[in-house]
Amino acid sequence: MSEERQQPGGHVPVLLDRVLELLAPALTGPDAVVVDANLGLGGHAEALLAAHPALHLIGIDRDPVAIERSTARLEPFAARVTIVRAVSDELAGVLADLGRPVVNGVLFDLGVSSPQLDEAERGFAYSYDAPLDMRMDREQDLTAEKVVNTYPPGELTRILRDYGEERFASRVTGLIVKERAKAPITSTKRLADLVRQAIPAATRRTGGNPAKRTFQALRIEVNAELSALETALPAALDALAVGGRVVVLAYHSLEDRLTKQVLTARTRDTGPPGLPVPLEAHQPRFRLLTRGAELPDDHEVARNPRAASARMRAAERIRQG
Repeated sequence: MSEERQQPGGHVPVLLDRVLELLAPALTGPDAVVVDANLGLGGHAEALLAAHPALHLIGIDRDPVAIERSTARLEPFAARVTIVRAVSDELAGVLADLGRPVVNGVLFDLGVSSPQLDEAERGFAYSYDAPLDMRMDREQDLTAEKVVNTYPPGELTRILRDYGEERFASRVTGLIVKERAKAPITSTKRLADLVRQAIPAATRRTGGNPAKRTFQALRIEVNAELSALETALPAALDALAVGGRVVVLAYHSLEDRLTKQVLTARTRDTGPPGLPVPLEAHQPRFRLLTRGAELPDDHEVARNPRAASARMRAAERIRQG
């Protein structure tokens, strides 16, 4: 399916053709199963089901809005689709509950989905004035407002530095703590304005909106995104059959770095160096399918600006273990 086929609202699946190409060799069997661990609006899922008429797809997402929309989108394939409301780090349990502990492909499309970005009331975007929310699952208790107004200064600085890679984390935290003592910070606009004030003027003139890194950090904290990936990606690799493949689409350096570390560990010979004959028990169970992180080309970015920050890595299981 071409990326030109969009869901109403302009949703274009990121790097769709390349995702299909990488997963295709693993999904040709009569009983193939693929997991979309971040189902979102179901664009990749729809294309995979259309390309492989015998394929069964398991879609996982924590966001009820995403589940509602993807369920409608995938209705023509309903007999071959199982959608589960869960966080991706529950992947192993989801597969066990479904009686499908072994699968042929897993796709991780990380980051924020289109409805979360486009619906102002979700509070993900600094371009709208909205309540500070940022929850992918709106039934959970922790919100960005709670993080901003209740976290100790040292913890808030750590989050902005580690998750947002914000050079001026201590300055941003200092201003937040000063202002929240006067009145709670409850809106995206007020937070974005505070971040802008905290960032030195010379830095504000380059690199886009200065609030971007702070909003990224808060979103990761609220939704425990990195810890979910730390659990979910190894579980996905463990579930793959021989010949099975995993594809990961990351959108910032923290996700990509973690993906690289996990895949590198699984594709490395762990035997003692210098042995004349490699030990079977220490041979890698996986091989990399991408050389480093693959980036979208100019045509992809022109057609889908949200693909600009995408970094894709993929691997294949080559041995049992």
